[in-house]
Amino acid sequence: MLEAAGGRRVAIVGPTAAGKTAVGVVLAQRLNAEIISADSMQVYRGMDIGTAKPTLAERAEAAFHAVDVADPDQEWTLADFQALGERVCAEIAGRGRLPLIVGGTGLYVRALTTRLDIPHVPPDEDARARWRALAEERGNAALQAELARVDPAAAARIHGNDVKRLIRALEVYAATGIPLSEWHARNQKRGMEQDAVLFGLHFTDREALYARIDARVDRMLAEGFLDEVRGLLAAGYGRGLKPMQSLGYRHLAAYLAGEWDWDTAVAELKRDTRHFAKRQLIWFRADPRIRWLNAGGKTPAQLADDIHGMMKSG
Repeated sequence: MLEAAGGRRVAIVGPTAAGKTAVGVVLAQRLNAEIISADSMQVYRGMDIGTAKPTLAERAEAAFHAVDVADPDQEWTLADFQALGERVCAEIAGRGRLPLIVGGTGLYVRALTTRLDIPHVPPDEDARARWRALAEERGNAALQAELARVDPAAAARIHGNDVKRLIRALEVYAATGIPLSEWHARNQKRGMEQDAVLFGLHFTDREALYARIDARVDRMLAEGFLDEVRGLLAAGYGRGLKPMQSLGYRHLAAYLAGEWDWDTAVAELKRDTRHFAKRQLIWFRADPRIRWLNAGGKTPAQLADDIHGMMKSG
């Protein structure tokens, strides 16, 4: 058995709609564990249905962390998550329990299962305003050229239309004197050093996963997802905010703005969610540490038992 006192961590990863949270709740009970949500959207308050946050019943059965810790208009970075996650993992271990990382945001999982060195650079609003003005006056190409001057590797990797990431790369360099690409290179060299064991849920029948995705979208809509988006917009959380541009939120906001009809918004949401699941699988498949389980036809309890058995056998 893996021991919390030894600093070890367990993670359950996989694509959206694979059932990670349900399995995590059962496994947390089996292992005397507490769950750290590795989902970059579940950190935001008021964004509940569209992010598939753990239900009240699930929270009654297992302790969850890194959920509802920021407002949608609050700056929240990978470094913020890593700092929170490391503190929570230490507290969980201090209680003699096991940190159980559950989620599908690859960088969040990596932040708590590898020795990532993430630059802690707070936002510089004055500098951001200057860079946004440069992009507005001379086009995004000028912003990308400015980044290419100090970090050509990052400039080549970041799409010219992704103004926020271009500005963030410039911000990191201005604050640290080290190109963002160099930070990434250092982390690549560090490898997978953290003492963690990872399990992945997948479906050998891809259509089965897609059916689960479609069913989840339908369930979210039935539970009031549209009203959730309408309420966020009414509260002043505009469509330009990063969380409001995420899956589902941007689709339903487009419907409310009259840009799409209902059927188009739902169809686009389901299609984009399937594409997102593909990207998640590509990311996680590249991690050789992950032990994969076929989730097709199994209940959360059965999958938790399978994981528990694999842990016991080493």
